[in-house]
Amino acid sequence: MKLFFNSRQLVKYVFLAIAIAIAAISLVFSNRLVKELAKEERNKIEIWASATELLAKGDENADMNLVLRILQSNKTIPVILYDKTNETATANNIKLPEKNTHEFLLKKIDKFAEKHDPIPLEEINQYVYYDDSYTLKRLQVYPYVQLLVISLFIALAFFALRSSQKAEQNKVWVGLSKETAHQLGTPISSLIAWTEYLKLKEIDPALMDEMSKDVHRLEVIAERFSKIGSVSDIKSISFQNTVQQSVAYLQNRISDKVRLIFDFPESSAIVQLNESLFSWVIENLTKNAVDAMSGQGTITYSIGERGKFYFLDIADTGKGISKSKFKSVFQPGFTTKERGWGLGLSLAKRIVENYHNGKIFVKQSEIGEGTTFRVLLEKR
Repeated sequence: MKLFFNSRQLVKYVFLAIAIAIAAISLVFSNRLVKELAKEERNKIEIWASATELLAKGDENADMNLVLRILQSNKTIPVILYDKTNETATANNIKLPEKNTHEFLLKKIDKFAEKHDPIPLEEINQYVYYDDSYTLKRLQVYPYVQLLVISLFIALAFFALRSSQKAEQNKVWVGLSKETAHQLGTPISSLIAWTEYLKLKEIDPALMDEMSKDVHRLEVIAERFSKIGSVSDIKSISFQNTVQQSVAYLQNRISDKVRLIFDFPESSAIVQLNESLFSWVIENLTKNAVDAMSGQGTITYSIGERGKFYFLDIADTGKGISKSKFKSVFQPGFTTKERGWGLGLSLAKRIVENYHNGKIFVKQSEIGEGTTFRVLLEKR
């Protein structure tokens, strides 16, 4: 089971890696196009600058028709021709304001100079400043727009996949739970009958009492499975009593080297619970704590208030959990045991959050020191 869930995670990571690679290649390719186009625009402006210089000099050997055609060909690249002698500026492909035109062009010159080195026309003491064309500017932004679109597509794909998987998991979960309850019904009924029959025989009453407890335990388990996927039967119940009764069955069936401590307030904490389902949460957290301590240590159950919530902290003195796994421990299939399905904490999270509108999380944990799980339920 653990291998199955790890394989699913691997597929997600591979998909994400491929998507990132595609985005990276797209960015590199687009940036290369941008650089090539910027280089071509530079060459065009240099030719345009040379033509401007020839026209200003009035060179008789120059083909003026060709010079004019070159000057008129620039219809996309913003250009400013600045004359240092007269301190005047003329512009091409730039929308000019009606007032303060000179100051406007001087500011533009500063901005253009930050992006591109000006082209000097030394013989006529002028400089050509230019900006990127509108096409080049759009091409510069395009890779990031493309990256955003790809990111949104990946996010939507993951969301759709996750929703689909979650819905499928819920169907399987509910179906499996109800089928388990159904299958348990027949042998439990038989065991109840045998228990009643054995009580009529001369058998140790203490032994029969323990057998009755175990049969009742099976009835409770079957009842829990039958309630998965159904409308939860919520009642106002004492938080303290629920915790103590949930632990009572396990107390005689775990190692006697495990010490249980109950730190409860004097006043009763009343919460809305389905006692049968919620006791499952307590039992799962208790069993995990016992396993984490290798059957030796202390488990402390603490109940208190936090704003509009009552909280239950279950703290053990076990091996602890690394911070990187605080969230992943609740994922189906996560387990540190050689044998196990890794569904205990996932089940606990589902019961607390889906059936009781509460929260469950790892409050704190230190490797070699222990772990504290916190359950929050709203006050009623």
